[in-house]
Amino acid sequence: MPVLTRWFIKSAMLYLLAALALSILMQSGLSARVPLLGVLWPTYLHLLVVGWLTQLIFGVAFWLFPKHPSTPPRGSDRLGWTCLVLLNVGLLLRVVAEPLQALGHACAPLLVASAVTQLLAGWAFVANTWPRVRER
Repeated sequence: MPVLTRWFIKSAMLYLLAALALSILMQSGLSARVPLLGVLWPTYLHLLVVGWLTQLIFGVAFWLFPKHPSTPPRGSDRLGWTCLVLLNVGLLLRVVAEPLQALGHACAPLLVASAVTQLLAGWAFVANTWPRVRER
């Protein structure tokens, strides 16, 4: 298994654990006393869908999609690592900014930065994976 795939999958597992812990906190009844917990539903969904599911898919796709007949077999490692970093930076920015925005703080620039970094991560993934999608 390539190193990049291991990083994607391990990161995905950490986000899964974070999302599950957050879901327990949101359902625990503490949200009446801790207002922040009442606005964390979108954050929970981002942790689950982008952090867990998307990263798991990206990592497995990098590993298992057909290899290039020439070198490098999995495309650009640099582009793959760029995708991993951008996706995680974007997600962490969103985890911080989204609840603050919901509580009335002005965090729109952070949310825009989050969306842009995640978009760039998606483009990096597609650019790196597209050439590997071919007929036999």
